[in-house]
Amino acid sequence: MLKDIVKNLKPSSTLKINEISSQLEKSGREIFKFGFGQSPFQVPVDIVNELKHNAHQNKYLPMQGLDELRKSVAKYTSAKKNYNYTSDNVIIGPGSKELMFLLHVIFDGEIILPAPSWVSYAPQAIIGRNKIQMLQTKRENNWFPTGSEIEKIILKDKKKNYLLFLNSPNNPSGQICENLDEISEVAKKYNLLILSDEIYSELSFNNNYKSISNFYPEKTIISTGLSKWCGAGGWRLGYFVLPENLKTIKETLNILASETFSAVSAPIQYAAIQAYEGNHTNYIKSSREILKFVGNYVYDNLKSNKVLINKPQGGFYLMPEFINAKFESSSEMCDKILKETGVALLPGSDFGFDKKRMLVRLSFTDFNGKNFMKEYEKNNLLDNEVIKNLAPKVAVGINKLKKWSDSL
Repeated sequence: MLKDIVKNLKPSSTLKINEISSQLEKSGREIFKFGFGQSPFQVPVDIVNELKHNAHQNKYLPMQGLDELRKSVAKYTSAKKNYNYTSDNVIIGPGSKELMFLLHVIFDGEIILPAPSWVSYAPQAIIGRNKIQMLQTKRENNWFPTGSEIEKIILKDKKKNYLLFLNSPNNPSGQICENLDEISEVAKKYNLLILSDEIYSELSFNNNYKSISNFYPEKTIISTGLSKWCGAGGWRLGYFVLPENLKTIKETLNILASETFSAVSAPIQYAAIQAYEGNHTNYIKSSREILKFVGNYVYDNLKSNKVLINKPQGGFYLMPEFINAKFESSSEMCDKILKETGVALLPGSDFGFDKKRMLVRLSFTDFNGKNFMKEYEKNNLLDNEVIKNLAPKVAVGINKLKKWSDSL
């Protein structure tokens, strides 16, 4: 029974850790919030002003989304991907998370989830009553699957439908997939459906970001939104971009949208037009540079012969592995770290890894993004003193975590 399945689900670990951290802070403890990942930056002023100007918009909008917004998104995406998308290819949702959930509901087949995998992919697949094929990845391949590893799963039963989730830049590893060509060849060979979760794509630290849709647009669904690059997680606006030959999926998503969320908040949709038509190049560049510097600071100050980490490539996460830690589970280790240091982390087991592997997700966004960006744009200076002054919780928290790891 579906209700029995739901009874066994737990609250999203990313949201739960944020609440736990806030409760501990209220009790008087100094907590370093490295567990919850959200943009530290403010929504650009021109977009906020558009929201104010459109607060009077009180009508239900089309279930697929405001046409003017969908046109803006299609134009923006077409330029980025060098592929012709139209407004009809775009579905606006209350966050990309909700649209992914509806995709799980309508898909009939098996879901291929490379570990590490964002915490909500698997629970949503379970609710959608789809079997999950968890594909373990390696640090040497940036924590992404190889083409042959994907093919090995498909060859077990070529008659089944498969949906592969690719999240690049990745949450939780902060890595970018660099073998998209070989993955696309396997996808073409077996007519694979791909969900490309690109919510962190604008925060790639290099300017040459590539999507699987650049190699395999015909059956790739692009999923993204405002939450990460625009600092608007609480606005809850995301979207899917689907190619023409996935029209049936798009139409079914529209039906489910009409029976679930009806339409995204009207004022937010009107304001979002400015996000895709305005010039936010400097805002995005500053966000990237700050996050890249803070991420590299954490990487340089935490890595050791006891802590293995890949250098961050995008977004605001790192995935350290404490190789000498002796605990029954990564969850137990995170509890111990929180108790002894005040540093809140998420265990690797939440992202699909074996619980006995001492991997964690570390989000390096516990700083005032408004102040940091203001100072950076004024002085264009990034050094360790700036970190200590503008991101003191990061500096102190990483120092505590470093000392803890040295004691192992």
